[in-house]
Amino acid sequence: MAIVKSTKILRMEARLETMPEYIVAFAVAMSLALIVTPAVIKLAIKTGAVDKPDERKVHKVPIPRIGGLGIYISFMFAVAFYIFSSYIDHETLHQLKGLLVSGSLIVALGLVDDYKNLPAKVKLLGQILAATVLVVGFDVRIDFITDPLGDYIYLEWVAVPATIFWLVGLTNTINLIDGLDGLAAGVSSIASVTILLVALKQNFLVVTILTAALAGASVGFLFYNSNPARIFMGDSGSMFLGFMLAGISVIGAVKSTATIALIVPILALGLPILDTAFAIVRRYRGGRPIFQPDKGHLHHRLLSLGFTQRQAVFLMYVISAMLGLSAVALTEVNSQIAMLILIAVVVAVGYGAKKLGVLRFTRD
Repeated sequence: MAIVKSTKILRMEARLETMPEYIVAFAVAMSLALIVTPAVIKLAIKTGAVDKPDERKVHKVPIPRIGGLGIYISFMFAVAFYIFSSYIDHETLHQLKGLLVSGSLIVALGLVDDYKNLPAKVKLLGQILAATVLVVGFDVRIDFITDPLGDYIYLEWVAVPATIFWLVGLTNTINLIDGLDGLAAGVSSIASVTILLVALKQNFLVVTILTAALAGASVGFLFYNSNPARIFMGDSGSMFLGFMLAGISVIGAVKSTATIALIVPILALGLPILDTAFAIVRRYRGGRPIFQPDKGHLHHRLLSLGFTQRQAVFLMYVISAMLGLSAVALTEVNSQIAMLILIAVVVAVGYGAKKLGVLRFTRD
């Protein structure tokens, strides 16, 4: 009996050794998220980290809201497993350390906000600090890109502020779209898989590992976050996902001389980016402070049209997936066809925005 058991274990180990590392990272992160999240739910209830309903929110009963802690633990463990089980060159290891340290700062900031409801300006300063740690402290930044003709464009003194703006901007796009059960986690999963597919094609192993781990942690969390949600990710989760996707894309861009390295995550995260851009324009036109919440986001518009939460989230998943496929397609075609794809996306977005009225300001 012991011999049979040993043989099974050996076969399992052999399968793990032949399995692609990004698949292992995804499986480890997802499994851990499934295991850890129930404990996080209990911790949230015990410590009072609960999101209470109000006139702007969709949920009707108090829901635990530090689910980002489960996503963070799952992602960190999966990446640590990769670091300790693989050979990694010094430069890449330094970048990974920077991403994990700055990401930990973002989670800490988010946890404080989940408990204390920090002012928007304080959160923004905290995000800038975390981004500065990655960009200046660990030298992870975009120093140059290439134009469509293949010529180098050096950013020089603009490199640091531009990279910080990128990190903070994407951090807030995921944060702002987190308004329905499963929405932010699902969109982040789709974006992660999109970047993973492109990284696979370009043979950027570290990017595939990071995006696989992030997708796995998000998918595992979705089991508890899908409607009706048993826990929300809170700012600790939404800011962490946004910051990680931004940071991973910077690492990918550093290892690539192609402008496409930045266009891909922009399209992959097109839905939250556009929703944020529309919110800024809408609030400015309505004479409302940019950081003041409103009920004009895409998910609010869909609900007002009669969609249920699940229907609205599913539709936004489909939109994200289509944008993700467009991003992957850009890496397979020439520059002329890529331009046509981008034009088609812009036209479709403009038409959809007009029909849904997401640029129209309304008093809550």
